[in-house]
Amino acid sequence: MAPAAAFLSACAAGSLPRAPSLIPGRLLLPVPLSPARWDRSRGCSLVSVGASTRRAPTLRRNASAETAVPYVPGSGKYIAPDYLVRKVSAEEVQELVRGHRKVPLIVDFYATWCGPCVQMAQDIEMLAVEYEDNALFVKVDTDDEYEFAKDMQVRGLPTLYFFSPDQNKDAIRTEGLIPMDMMRNIIDNEL
Repeated sequence: MAPAAAFLSACAAGSLPRAPSLIPGRLLLPVPLSPARWDRSRGCSLVSVGASTRRAPTLRRNASAETAVPYVPGSGKYIAPDYLVRKVSAEEVQELVRGHRKVPLIVDFYATWCGPCVQMAQDIEMLAVEYEDNALFVKVDTDDEYEFAKDMQVRGLPTLYFFSPDQNKDAIRTEGLIPMDMMRNIIDNEL
């Protein structure tokens, strides 16, 4: 026990000699930074090179001047104020469903920690651009609106509800990651 304690205290003090390197002639060369790392206009950047590797908040490239909100890429929060599909509360969804609409309503139940939800969010954003005035897309965060999601029988994520402008038609419900063509087919042919 005494030799182990002596060895540990010598290691802590730094008095033990270092073993020779197993790879002779090994050189440490500085690695040049890629253009994405030194050009701040291309996305996220590091705070400093060295001890800290945390990302610095940057402004999203498509954000308008009046909605300049700090956005940290990779933070898990993919909902930003400049997205076309806006996040709504349970009360707002109920008002939209009960209200008079001339276009279909698509409600996306998602969570920020859900990988397929992030993938589908990109497809939904593209569909929102494609169906700009012909459909209304909204999102509901199931972590924020847990009781509403439970009442809507959301068991798997992502879950989409397609509401027709005709109040007599039933809503169409999909669960899981579905292709964009299937969403287009439901909007064009089923609603």
